[in-house]
Formats: sequence, C-alpha cells, structure tokens
Amino acid sequence: MYLAGVDIGGTKCAACIGRADGEQVEVLCRAVPRATREYTPAGMLEALAGDLRDCLAALPAWERAEGIGISCGGPLDSRAGIVLSPPNLPGWDAVPAAKILSERTGLPAWLCNDANAGALAEWQYGAGRGCRDLVFLTFGTGLGAGLILGGRLYEGASGMAGELGHIRLEAHGPVGYGKAGSFEGFCSGGGIAQLARAFALEELQAGRSPALCPDMAALAALDARRVGEAAAAGDPLARKILREAGTQLGRGLSIIIDMMNPKKIVIGSIFARCYNEIWPAAREVLEREALPAARAVCEVLPSALSESVGDIAALSVARYHIETAEEPV
Repeated sequence: MYLAGVDIGGTKCAACIGRADGEQVEVLCRAVPRATREYTPAGMLEALAGDLRDCLAALPAWERAEGIGISCGGPLDSRAGIVLSPPNLPGWDAVPAAKILSERTGLPAWLCNDANAGALAEWQYGAGRGCRDLVFLTFGTGLGAGLILGGRLYEGASGMAGELGHIRLEAHGPVGYGKAGSFEGFCSGGGIAQLARAFALEELQAGRSPALCPDMAALAALDARRVGEAAAAGDPLARKILREAGTQLGRGLSIIIDMMNPKKIVIGSIFARCYNEIWPAAREVLEREALPAARAVCEVLPSALSESVGDIAALSVARYHIETAEEPV
C-alpha cells in the first residue's frame, strides 16, 4: 500500500510518500522540509501539494498512493479537515487543509492532530503494535495524548479527547496549557525549562553556583535539552529537575491508569530521550498511587519511533482511515 503524508509543524512542514506492508513502513520519498513562517497557509499548502506531486511522479507507473494523511497540532476540526488557529501556527485560522490538498492532488485526505497521529504510528509500527488499548503521550513542546481504545482511535464527542495536559496535578507549579501546576506544566519542554529556572534560582539565592547555571545571567538559557544533556552527564541539579518531572509524570500516569485501564502507555520525545533520569521517580509514584490490578496489566514504554515519528505519523493517519473506510473530506 502506497501512502502520502504531510506533517504540518510550527517550525517546518514536510511531505512524503511511503509504502506500508503489515507491521512495516518505509519512507520512499521525502521532500525538503519548508520553513513554516516563510509561507502563508495557502502558499504552504500549494507548495506541499507540489512536493507530493513530485514524489508521486517517482513511483512506478503502475502504482498510485491511496490517500494523504495530515498530521498537525491542534485545535482542529478533524472531521471537516480544518485547521483551527493552533497557537504554534499563527495565521492558520479555519484553513481547510484536507480539502485543499485533496483538490490539488486528486487523492483523498484526512487531517489528524499530532498526538492522535503519533498514537496511530506507535500502534501500527512502534511500541504499541498489537495492543488494542493504548495511550500515547507526546511529552515534547507540550503534552497531549492520543487514545486507541478497543482497537479504534478515540477522539471524543467533539474531537477534544486526549487533552490530558490540561489536568491539574498541583495547586502551584510551572504553567502549561494556560494553567499553573498542570500535567503539561510539569511534563513538557517548556515546563522543564520553568522547573530548571526555579530550582537554579533557589540555588543561586542560597549562595551556591551550580554547574548547570553558575550565575543569574545563565538562567534565561536553561531549556529542556540542556537539562537532559546535563542529567545524562551526572549533573546533580539537572537530575533533581528531571526527578521532579518524573514524580509529576507518575501522578498523571496514575490518573490515566485508574481511569482508562490501558494495556500500554507509550511516551515520546523528552521521556524517550531521558528515560533513565525520569522513569525511576515516575515508577515509584505509580507503585504507590495507581490501583494495583490496573497497574499490573499496564506497561509504560518509551516511544519506538521518537526521531522519525513525524513522517510515519502522517502516513499512519492515511492508512488508518483507508483501512477503517472512513470518508475523506
């Protein structure tokens, strides 16, 4: 099965063509990514449609892609294929992305938020293969979830299912999803940066100069990548920061396990890269907080597709909708 994919992100957008065969997927052609801010929404979609046509032309003459999957950060109206003003995509207001790409290529197209697309990718090709009840957590720039329940993607009554980053874990704490102390506030790149600055400031005000942040001037440069690299190298302050993120992750996972009783929870991005620093604290909380019977059947795993998930997620959207015979836009 040949499929087309489009990954729309706040920094860059890219189109690809892939071949899916059972539990394997191969990206055959990937156009050079385009910088999102250099195009209007209409201009970007025209350019991506051109990239898809170029990639499709490289297929054998007797082969044809069966549809286009589009992965994009929300909010979206996935059923109508419309992008609805995502915060990381200024100007993308009520953009009928699926309709435009379908009209320009002659292929059916489906739009899916990036967390749901990631869940489909892990379910079809990654750490969630063969699992009928799966929760996928992004743990990247933000924290969102994609839900596979009973072997189907679950989007909720209005497509808002999985916005777990909005759950409040503490009365106070880093701000994420517009809420202090939220799941996203503790378990996202921006949240970890906020934790790092708060913890480093405490050290500096106590008269200490930690290697991670030796002076006030270094506070602004703290980000999740720097914390992760320092923690992997053994920096005690960085490890303390990630332990706190892990503790809060454990609380959030306990809620998910008690509420949804999934077989697997797959977590991407920062968790996958910093697994050894984050997971021990999360596991300790899980063992204390989650219902034993539900916890016993749930496996928490790092993403198996962390660095390539964008292309594969978009292709997975197309495959899912083709195989479930859902109507395109």
